[in-house]
Amino acid sequence: MLTKISERLYRMARGWAALLSLLVFLLFGALVLPIQSRAAENCSASVGSPDTSLVYSARDLYQMAEFYGEAGREAYIRARFSFGLVFPLVYTFFLVTCISWLLSKALPVSSSWRVLNLVPLAGMVFDFLENFSASAVIGRYPLESPLAAALAPAFTFMKWVFVGGSFLLLAASLVIFLLSTLLKNK
Repeated sequence: MLTKISERLYRMARGWAALLSLLVFLLFGALVLPIQSRAAENCSASVGSPDTSLVYSARDLYQMAEFYGEAGREAYIRARFSFGLVFPLVYTFFLVTCISWLLSKALPVSSSWRVLNLVPLAGMVFDFLENFSASAVIGRYPLESPLAAALAPAFTFMKWVFVGGSFLLLAASLVIFLLSTLLKNK
């Protein structure tokens, strides 16, 4: 099943789609991300946010919820169900499309490495899980949500592993593409 999803992504990843995904990613990063970052900073100031942390505990999450106050908690949840749903789609579209396009040019169709184009999808899934679990904790505060509070930090960590890994994979795909292009032209 994963191979079929991977191959579908390869069929959709054309040069124009990779360029479009890059443009959308850059525009989103230039126009939307700074606005969202300022809004998040206004709510979180010195305690930070689960979304931008690599490692935190359930206790840290409850402290964030307390520090945010009622208005900050409402703003956090609004952001998770607007920006927090759109941004993972944007970066996943960019990563999947570019990785798929580069690897389609560099690796033979028979290569088992081609399924690496699925790595960004895992990052997106963990990002969504993080958003839902952290929002449950922050939205229910001061009531406790032990399961969500325990899962949110794990989801966040896994999100960063897969998203960071996807950007490293993108860089590696570019190198592999350039090397294979050079070798073909010799």
